[in-house]
This record gives sequence, C-alpha cells and structure tokens, in this order.
Amino acid sequence: MATNVTAMAQQQPFNPWVLPDSFTVYAFAPEEIRSFLHPHWQTQKAPHPMIYYLFGILYLVIGVMATGGNYMVLRILGSCPALRTPSNMLVMNLAVSDFLLMITLLPEACYNFFTGGPWRFGDLGCQIHAFCGAICGYSQITTLVLISWDRYNVIVKGFNAAPLTFGKASTFIILSWLWSFGWSVCPLVGWGYYAMDGMLGTCSFDGVTTDMSNKTHILATTLAIYVIPVIIIIGCYYFIVRAVFHHEDELRQQAKKMNVTSLRSNSDQQAVSAEIRIAKVACINVTLWVLAWTPFAAVCMLGTWGDTSMITPLICELPVILAKTSCVYNPIIYALSHPKYRECLKDLYPWLCIVVENKKGKKHGGDDQSTNSTKTEDSGTTQG
Repeated sequence: MATNVTAMAQQQPFNPWVLPDSFTVYAFAPEEIRSFLHPHWQTQKAPHPMIYYLFGILYLVIGVMATGGNYMVLRILGSCPALRTPSNMLVMNLAVSDFLLMITLLPEACYNFFTGGPWRFGDLGCQIHAFCGAICGYSQITTLVLISWDRYNVIVKGFNAAPLTFGKASTFIILSWLWSFGWSVCPLVGWGYYAMDGMLGTCSFDGVTTDMSNKTHILATTLAIYVIPVIIIIGCYYFIVRAVFHHEDELRQQAKKMNVTSLRSNSDQQAVSAEIRIAKVACINVTLWVLAWTPFAAVCMLGTWGDTSMITPLICELPVILAKTSCVYNPIIYALSHPKYRECLKDLYPWLCIVVENKKGKKHGGDDQSTNSTKTEDSGTTQG
C-alpha cells in the first residue's frame, strides 16, 4: 500500500508555485528576527518567494515617482515668486512630508524585498522605520486638514475671513509636526507597539497584538488621526461646494429677473470657474487619500479589535503599500490642474513637454484677475 501511495505521489506534476503548509512566515524568517516576530506569524503560511520581488518592483516604482514628483513641487514652489504665498507654505509642508516618507522608508523596503524579503536591520531598525512612517503619515493628514480649512476660509468666508499670513502658516506647520511627533512616539514609550509586517520587509503599527495597551492605542490613533480629520475635511469641502452652488443660484435668479443671460463679465466667469475647479481638485485629492489609508486603518482595527486570524501576510502588506501611494498623487494633481504650476513646471523642466494656455499679457498667473480671484488661484495650489 505504501509503495502504491509513493508511486502515485511521484506521478504528480511538479508545481513550483505550490508551497507546503509548513512553509510559514516563522519558518521563512531567519533566526535573528524570530526573537521579535509576533507569534501570530508562526501559523500563517508565507507568500511565495517570487511575490517578494514583485513587491520590490512596486516599492521602487512608487518611490521613484513620489520622490521625483515631490522634489519638483518643492523646487517649483521655492523658485517661482508667483507661488510664494502663505497657503503654498502648507503645500510645501505636504510635499516635505511625502518626500521624507519616501526617503526614510523606501530604500530599506526595496533592499529587503529585492534580497528575498526578510527584514535585515534588526529590532532597532524596525522601530525607527515604523516611527518615520508614522510621523510623516500623521504630518500628511494634519496638513491636509489645514489646507482644507484654508480653502474653506477663502471660498466660504471670502473677504470676511482673517487672511492666512506667513506667520500663521509657520505656526500651523510647527504645530502639525509637534502633533505628529506626539502620536508617533507613543509606541516607543509604552503605549502601543511597532512591529514587522506580515511579509517581513517593512515595519509599521502592530496590527495583531490584542492586549489593552495596543488596542487602545490603535483605537485612539484611528479616531484622532484618521476619522476626525476625514470628517473635518469632508465638512470643509461640503460647505465649499454648497457656497459655490448657492452663489451660482443667486446669480441665475437675479439674471432671470433682469432678463439677461448672465450677470458676469468674462473675467468674473473665469474666477468662478477657477473656484469650482479648485473645489473639484480638492475633492479628488482627499478621495484618493481616503482610498489609500482606509484599508490600512481597517486592517489595524480588524487585527486588534476583530478576528486576528483573518490577518494574513498579504492582507497585512497590501494596505501598507497602498498607503504609500498617497505620496504620488499630489504632484500629478498639480501638473494636471493648476495653470501657474504648469507654467513654472514648463520653465524648469521643458523636457516634460507640459502644455500651458497662452494668455496675452499673463505670465505665471499675471495680474489680469481681481484680487480675490488671484487669492483663490494662489490658494488653489494647496489642493494638489
């Protein structure tokens, strides 16, 4: 009987993509990292080794696009006088957060995945890697909240709003980094944990430990850094869109009473179109950010407050890499939506073949619009 079973097994075709159940994450991990590898991964089957190289390629592509794009943003905002506004200081802070996130996380991630997957920088390196990701990610969402408030201030309140000055913008930026530092340092001082992700190539929040310290930290962080900011951002843009459409309706009603097609001159129409375009770009930017970070928050909550057994290496790693794509969106939205940015981009990087609209007497935004329109245009860059 045993001879027949062996013969049958030998007749089975060899499939290099099928791994034995004994090939767990713990068995795949080298001895030096097993000491700080969570016990959850002792029973989870490891992904196929080829998947690690695929993730390495994805990280490399994201890193090159995000680093290059955000460097362009910083250079353009620092080089073009027309874009040196208090609102654009917030944009620069957003680009700095994205840029730092890439240069502090991507090199070691690419190295790990291209060399086969396991983490190669020890427990201390893992904690530093996770801390850098947390503080830059927190700064990103905090800056988006400030940008949303600035847009609300300009479009909804208009001339009745207190203008954003360079001093206020600098204060907001300092406070955003202090706020981000306070939350990101918590796992290093005993509230919550940082740990290796399921594919062993990156480190972030511990999404599988279910003691009360980690559970309360994940819950508090999700509420303070994700849920509440998203509610604020959505609220700001709701009032922005409502104010624009309410103003449009008032103008239509007045024009109807006066038996005219429109009460606007061409320049006024251009200003309103710019405001509507800015609101659309802002909504797109925030939507992309929510899509990037929601899976990450959901997996952390599921692993700590829900069914931990559902957290596999791929389910753990995919939200991590998806979250990092948020650093790629901003430069792309800038290039596609904002005319002043495109003009400066064309001047500094002519090889990109950027197409800009030629308007007589206008260069880098010009002065052929009203003061309020110019303010709107300048602040519009904050949504990229």
